[in-house]
Amino acid sequence: MTLRGLPGLILLAAVLLFAVPSVAGFYTDWLWFQELGYQGVFLRTLKAQILVFAGTFTFAFVFLFLNLKVARKALSRPQFVLGTTEDGRPIVVESRMLANLMLPGALIVSLGLAVTASTNWLEWLSALNAAPFGDTDVLFGRDVAFYVFQMPVLDLVRQQALVLTVLALGASAFLYLLSGNVVMEPRYGVAFWPKLNLASTARRHLSLLLAVLLALMAWGTWLELPRTLITGAVTNVVYGASYTDVYARVPFLRVSLVVMSLASLLSCWQAFSPRRWLLPVAIGAYVLVSTAGGVYASIVQRYVVEPNEQTTEQPFILNNIAATRKAYALDRVEERPLSGDAALSADDIIANAGTIENVRLWDHQPLLQTFGQLQEIRSYYDFVNVDNDRYTLDGKYRQVMLSLREMNTESLSTRSWVNERLTYTHGYGLTLGPVNEVTSVGQPVLFVKDLPPKTTVDLRIDEPSIYYGERSSDYVLVKTLSPEFHYPRGEDNVTNTYDGTGGVPVGGLFRRLLFAIRFGATNIVATGQLTGESRIMFYRQIGERVRRIAPFLQYDSDPYAVVADGHLFWIQDAYTTSTNYPYATPFGARGINYLRNSVKIVIDAYHGSTAFYLWEPTDPIALTIDRIFPGMLRPMDEMPESLRSHVRYPEEIFRVQAAAFATFHMTNPQVFYTKEDQWQVPIIDDDGGAAPMQPYYTIMRLPGETGTEFIQMLPFTPRLKDNLAAWMVARSDGEHYGRLFVFQFPKQKVVFGPRQIVARINQDQTISPQITLWNQQGSQVIQGTLLVIPIEESLLYVRPLYLRSSGGRIPELKRVIVAYQDQIVMEETLNQGLVEIFGRSVASALTPDLLQVTEGGVPVETAPPSAEAAVSVSPDLAALAQEANDHFERAAAAQRAGDWALYGEEMKKLGEVLAQMEKIRR
Repeated sequence: MTLRGLPGLILLAAVLLFAVPSVAGFYTDWLWFQELGYQGVFLRTLKAQILVFAGTFTFAFVFLFLNLKVARKALSRPQFVLGTTEDGRPIVVESRMLANLMLPGALIVSLGLAVTASTNWLEWLSALNAAPFGDTDVLFGRDVAFYVFQMPVLDLVRQQALVLTVLALGASAFLYLLSGNVVMEPRYGVAFWPKLNLASTARRHLSLLLAVLLALMAWGTWLELPRTLITGAVTNVVYGASYTDVYARVPFLRVSLVVMSLASLLSCWQAFSPRRWLLPVAIGAYVLVSTAGGVYASIVQRYVVEPNEQTTEQPFILNNIAATRKAYALDRVEERPLSGDAALSADDIIANAGTIENVRLWDHQPLLQTFGQLQEIRSYYDFVNVDNDRYTLDGKYRQVMLSLREMNTESLSTRSWVNERLTYTHGYGLTLGPVNEVTSVGQPVLFVKDLPPKTTVDLRIDEPSIYYGERSSDYVLVKTLSPEFHYPRGEDNVTNTYDGTGGVPVGGLFRRLLFAIRFGATNIVATGQLTGESRIMFYRQIGERVRRIAPFLQYDSDPYAVVADGHLFWIQDAYTTSTNYPYATPFGARGINYLRNSVKIVIDAYHGSTAFYLWEPTDPIALTIDRIFPGMLRPMDEMPESLRSHVRYPEEIFRVQAAAFATFHMTNPQVFYTKEDQWQVPIIDDDGGAAPMQPYYTIMRLPGETGTEFIQMLPFTPRLKDNLAAWMVARSDGEHYGRLFVFQFPKQKVVFGPRQIVARINQDQTISPQITLWNQQGSQVIQGTLLVIPIEESLLYVRPLYLRSSGGRIPELKRVIVAYQDQIVMEETLNQGLVEIFGRSVASALTPDLLQVTEGGVPVETAPPSAEAAVSVSPDLAALAQEANDHFERAAAAQRAGDWALYGEEMKKLGEVLAQMEKIRR
């Protein structure tokens, strides 16, 4: 082999290493989009990328190459000396070499710009298919669609044109400098400002390029005008254009725009005129105007705005409030006052039995750990997450928590290609139980459990196989000659063959070869287990799956499982967002200041079918997407009712809306300016440190409503205060879906807030010593989520306590703390706590707390002790509680003093007293 053939081999190797895998990935993706029925999305995206790439590449290459070609004509000499080396030898550059670099240089630059531009294909399509918002900004009178859709494209075009012009100007100037058409001579008396002599050809060419550059700068100045509405103001009072922006910056920007436009025209004139003072005068005028504008804006801010800020900024505060409320749909929030004076009675508890019976006593993390220990059954199964939902079970509307049992092939004892790709292909079944029931050993009651799934309620599960889920990733092959593992049964395994429609047909040798290249698996070609019916499943992880189809949406981090019509489904929430809504204050990550939950996606866990539903048909961004990809977003009425009844308001958007409403519920500009009524999400001191409360789902009857419903709620406290100010809910059921309510307490009424309740729990003379004792005995007490339960116009607080033994992995629900006004009790069940506070009359109206016991190995449900027993208290109990508190305080004092002998003695006595108290209670 000669060296002459080496470049060809290198090129061939590069093609094999990069082009072939890319082609294989592209073609198999096309097959995948076809399988799902979204080939229109694939083709539309591809067409847009090609058109943007081709247009950018063509324009950039022609512009660069023509400018370089014009400048190249000035290189009349064959060689040029750029200087000398350290030893005095000249540095010589061949004209031919420079000419040979023009074409590849223009190609490389154009290719880079085109590749960058093609990644912004959606911005182009959105600008061309923009749906109007119907709202105009108050300063320039433009529809909001200009800021959201057109302005990003204008910025992109200007930035790329600016890069292209600067490169062309710099390269042309360099060639003219080499050729001697541009000469810099020292100016007499001014050493730092050389005299510039240009030949007529160089002057014309460079002046015209400079005119283009100045025109682009004028364009940038023009874009700065609307940008004042989508950036932060000089102060933190408002977001968007402030008084200084409107009356100082904007006028000077307009003057700058005129000056830069004149400078561009003067540059064109100078190209054909011997006068040299025109352009410097124009540029000097621009610098002068820009400097004067900055100085004037500072003077206005310092001497006009700051002394009278509340008055001068009032119109702009109103703009900020109105836009932010509109951008986050806070203008739809319905506010209702609460008296704050209503006292709860036993009759109120009985009237709200539907709320009480659905209080969530199981937190996600303890329940997930318990599910993992009790129901994973084999090491290769995983419960990834626990989801909140509601079902009508045995005729009763109930809140439940469920988790799907997914396959984790990383935990297989033998991780062979056959096991991971052909045999262990799917998860199986689920675990589902009520949020408020517990067995006698502190474990959750399960309505659906075991393998195959066994149900104790009227919930039909015909197909429990899970091929697509939160964990499912990479690829598997189904409908092969190798039987698939279905689920374990005793010492044996049950197998099956996939009978669904999911996956791409593997086909013949050519397709198998492409899949083998794509996944780097030669076994796909070599195996004899595939047939003409075999299919390959990939993009099985639902987050990856929906992002592959629609990367232009933002996705919620918590997809949730649904059982409907005997099958398992996933529902994934998707958001439309923007960072360019004028006057709207950003909240959350990435500077987003417009947010809608406009799309919901349903993924079949067995077949993999993926359907996008338009959930907010008035959202202009979603309507624009619908224009770009006709037929992709289905009307929400097409979603089956069995699935629609499980749609819930997403936690992420609710959290952002709550954060925004904490400030923007203030619509009075004076109150907004002083922030005197600003709220915040309560901060709770837990074992892991202080953290803001998180929204949570529950079933309850809202004040003024007649029936219970599935809602999400979050309380507010005044900023830097701990008493409760209001609570916010998002409704999820039926025609009320998406309606936001805020129930506000009177400002003059002090209502205990979550942090104050937690502090009182930690100081309670009965509860605190018991928690300390449990922790001292080697167990770990896990304090669950503090739940705020609105009843009529008052509040209950409920907090579950979990106990996990030292070295154990299964948390047990040990106690339930109930707080109402000045009363705090800790009992074994919620109902017993309510009886303790409101009297035994509530016991007969509430569903009994079911405790699971075993008789002869058969689980039997029995009622808890009677209400009379629950409220029967020995006269000595109060005295023992005081004695326990005394021992606890002496132990704490000894601990602070470092007297560990006394500390151990007092803790021992405390344990003895608590044991006596427990005997009396029993």
